Amino acid sequence: MGTQKPVEWVSALITRFEEQLPCCTGPQNTRSRVNEEQNKKCLIQISRHRFSLVISGLTKILQRVNEMFLSVVSGPRPHGPDMERNCYESLLIVLDTLEKCLSNQPKDAARFDEAMNVKLLLREICQFIDVPNDNPTVLQLKNLASRVLFALSLNFFNAVFNRISGRLQELSACNEENPDCSDIELIQHINVDVDRLIRLLNESIQKFRLLKKSAHLVLITSLEKAIWNWMDTYPHEFADLQKRHNEELAKCCEGLFDILDSFADNKKGRAAVWPLQMMLLILSPVSIMLFV
Repeated sequence: MGTQKPVEWVSALITRFEEQLPCCTGPQNTRSRVNEEQNKKCLIQISRHRFSLVISGLTKILQRVNEMFLSVVSGPRPHGPDMERNCYESLLIVLDTLEKCLSNQPKDAARFDEAMNVKLLLREICQFIDVPNDNPTVLQLKNLASRVLFALSLNFFNAVFNRISGRLQELSACNEENPDCSDIELIQHINVDVDRLIRLLNESIQKFRLLKKSAHLVLITSLEKAIWNWMDTYPHEFADLQKRHNEELAKCCEGLFDILDSFADNKKGRAAVWPLQMMLLILSPVSIMLFV
């Protein structure tokens, strides 16, 4: 069946996966958990060969379950706390499945025909990233969504980068005092190697002077986090940097350092930029010697 009609078979599996979520069946028992794990494993394996179909299906499920969750949380709650819990657990299952499917893809496996599905998924994931951290339930969803975004950015970095770049462009022409900077915060959650880090730094240098102060602070915090993530994810690249000078990276770091220096015109401003400036100096050992 899977060989003769792969599309129909995958679609049926995705439908079955959704039908067995707690938001559809109620609280899970031992048997339903086993079924869920089996369906999840099948989707993860199939995603290596039918990526677009699986990701498209999971994205639509995520959208439907999230809409259900939001309506239950914000409404009069006639279904009681169980429905809220079932929707919450369903979101965790779908996000976890998405993260594993994305992580299971061979590196550089992205294809042009998958771009639209990735954009749709990115739009849904961003809704979970742009939430406050004061609620433990929401925080768990945010952390899992962050892992999805990290996995997605490995093979589809351009889609995420373009969203960040587009938002920076919009903010550079924005006159609002407190604009929406949530897309800039995506920088904190993506997979960056040294080449991608250079792209982010160059993009920031081009747009920084045109941004409002509130956007400055978000960008500064996000870039610092991105550098830490790079060091954690690609420690060998950081080690190589201490042995071999990377002129392109050094140029970016020095340029952004100078921009931040001019931004920090008072004690409060210096306190805001200094953590990132420290990271920039670390990435440019030659600059450290000159600075000292």
